[in-house]
Amino acid sequence: MNMRKITSLTMLISFVLEVVTSVVLYIVPHGRVAYWADWHLFGLSKTEWANQHINLGVLFILAGLLHIFYNWKQIVAYLKNRKKEVKVITVSFNVALLFSLVVAVGTYYEIPPMSTVITLSNSIKDKASKVYGEPPYGHAELSSLKLFAKKEGLDLGQCLDLLKQAGVVVQDSSMTLLEIGSANNLPPQKIYSLIEAAKADVTPGEAVVFPDSPMPGFGNKSMAEICAEFNLHFPMIKQGLAEKGVQITPEQTIKEIAAAHDMEGMDIFDLLHAVITGE
Repeated sequence: MNMRKITSLTMLISFVLEVVTSVVLYIVPHGRVAYWADWHLFGLSKTEWANQHINLGVLFILAGLLHIFYNWKQIVAYLKNRKKEVKVITVSFNVALLFSLVVAVGTYYEIPPMSTVITLSNSIKDKASKVYGEPPYGHAELSSLKLFAKKEGLDLGQCLDLLKQAGVVVQDSSMTLLEIGSANNLPPQKIYSLIEAAKADVTPGEAVVFPDSPMPGFGNKSMAEICAEFNLHFPMIKQGLAEKGVQITPEQTIKEIAAAHDMEGMDIFDLLHAVITGE
């Protein structure tokens, strides 16, 4: 066996696979969405793709170190000047270092085109959130059916009846939504859609408790969606925010409203919370 060839080919293959896993992780939905919708690509979940990326990265690094060992003479030759003297700080080295620093610093300070790459990734992930839907709260899939029903104001008995009618087998209410989904080959998101009808109806004008902190996916929701979810009167919300210097339209998302007023999403949440609670 030729170890030099094996090392080079291993580094090449692991590099190609690292590129593939990097692309997948670049477009994969946000974790809360991926776990809620039981997202898979080519049979692998988000966690499984991340694990592949890590281990292939380790393999690439090890192969790279061996590659350096086997090609040390050539690498040293790259560092020599015309007088055959080894110089680490050469023109070629400086250019390579400059490229690396530009990307690193540009990413830190969010300077295009580095920021554009990150923005595009976030845009793809945000679109996925709209396609697959957001969980009611972080890691809702890990809550037991009993706890989930309590948090979401669902009638537990009715939830069990609805699941039974849909042919979903539930051993007991202590099972998590993820366990129920796995046992029935359904994503947690689908389990929720089956029991959502068990939520008590809210009469017009009835107060709904607004959370003290942003719910998952809050920034991607439009004002119309938030008003519908918490039974809020949009004209009242619009007037209240206008008094605080924030102009809104029903179709605008929280992110868009924040960007239009040079604010953060959390700032808009705080103002909205203040309007609703009368603080």
